[in-house]
Amino acid sequence: MNYLLSMPLRRGHYRVLAVASMEQVIGAALSTLVGIIIPMLALVNGVAMSGFEQGLTGAAGLIGISVGAPVIGRLGDKYGYLGLFRLCPVVMVAASLLVYFTASPVWLIIGLFLIGLGVGGGYSLDTAYISEIMPTKWKLLMLGVAKASCAIGFFGAAGICWWILSRDPSPELWNSLILIIGALGLLTFLMRIPFRQSPIWLLTQGRTSQAESAAKYFLGQDVEVKQSAVPHTPAGPKTSWADMFRGGNLKKVIFSGVPWACEGVGVYGVGVFLPLLVMALGIDTSHATGMAKVLNSVELTTVINFFIVPGFVLGLLLVRRRDHVWMLTWGFVVAGAGLALLLAAYLLHWPVWVSIAAFVVFEVFLNAGPHLVTFIIPAQVYSVEERAAGSGIASMVGKIGAILGVFFMPVLLKAGGITLVLIVCIAVMFAGAGIAAWYGPKVMPSGKQ
Repeated sequence: MNYLLSMPLRRGHYRVLAVASMEQVIGAALSTLVGIIIPMLALVNGVAMSGFEQGLTGAAGLIGISVGAPVIGRLGDKYGYLGLFRLCPVVMVAASLLVYFTASPVWLIIGLFLIGLGVGGGYSLDTAYISEIMPTKWKLLMLGVAKASCAIGFFGAAGICWWILSRDPSPELWNSLILIIGALGLLTFLMRIPFRQSPIWLLTQGRTSQAESAAKYFLGQDVEVKQSAVPHTPAGPKTSWADMFRGGNLKKVIFSGVPWACEGVGVYGVGVFLPLLVMALGIDTSHATGMAKVLNSVELTTVINFFIVPGFVLGLLLVRRRDHVWMLTWGFVVAGAGLALLLAAYLLHWPVWVSIAAFVVFEVFLNAGPHLVTFIIPAQVYSVEERAAGSGIASMVGKIGAILGVFFMPVLLKAGGITLVLIVCIAVMFAGAGIAAWYGPKVMPSGKQ
């Protein structure tokens, strides 16, 4: 007989991992698409969008994520994960179709918010499913792999958009690109139709027979849920919503959320507007205009986004070997150094390859450290009874940082150019390093579970 939390990995674990990683792929694809759509909209309308309009459009999806993550996470803790797990991708599909058929900038913002709502809910539920079904020995690595899957969204969405636009470089296609999200949402929903409730969540509710049935469905008839593995809490989460922000829990929120917010400025603030930043830095030396310029920036974005992959690979190689506070802190430091090199290359007019190399350093170490580890930390510091809510709060705080980064990125770009943008981003990276180094040992003395 194999016990759920101590059994070896088998095919069912990888199935859970794949199904519960989809929001990571979709969220990354969404941020990439928005950065491509914004300059296309400006060409359709014949006038450049203001910094406020660009910021609001870029941040709409992230605002939805920041709302969906804690709200749906809390509902999941109370009522179970499965129904909401299926509902989240349905919302994404419906919102994508809304944007496609209306083809309106106003409805684009509304649709992006709704897509973000579904993605945010999925963030909290994905973490809960993976952390509760994976064997204890492999839990952190599998959470890291789930987060690393967002590289597929960043790189894949940029590559698909480049492929589409290289064949028909028409800015009027902007609303068709959102169907990429709709297709991913539909695939996610179909994958979740035969899914079951989390066995560990069922066990905490005292529903032992259902927990045993769910465990056997996921992993085989020889699997048993060890009833003593988790406490029985039929009344739902013990910790009130207000208590999640008090005392020791406040330290958990700060440590799991604020570095996530700093990382969000780099991942989304830079990521969403990467095509615009590439143009502002002068990395594209072709002197193209119109859609040709947009297409060149998308091509360079695809190349830069590719280096998210080796960043996550490096992080996964370290995640079971190194202290997670160390990974978080030094990831921020080296990513900030990469941006400092990029700033120097721009100000001193160094060769283009230096700027690209600086971007590579930034992407590799941001994703090897902060982008990977911030997703793992909530599952380490929160108990089962408050895990989805804690993950949701951390995601919400993280997305607030991403929202601010995305909203103010075009504003900073117009106010002080690329120099001001890079200075602010460097400061945020080093702030994230400081908070991680200060609060990490207080919340996770060992640095890893």
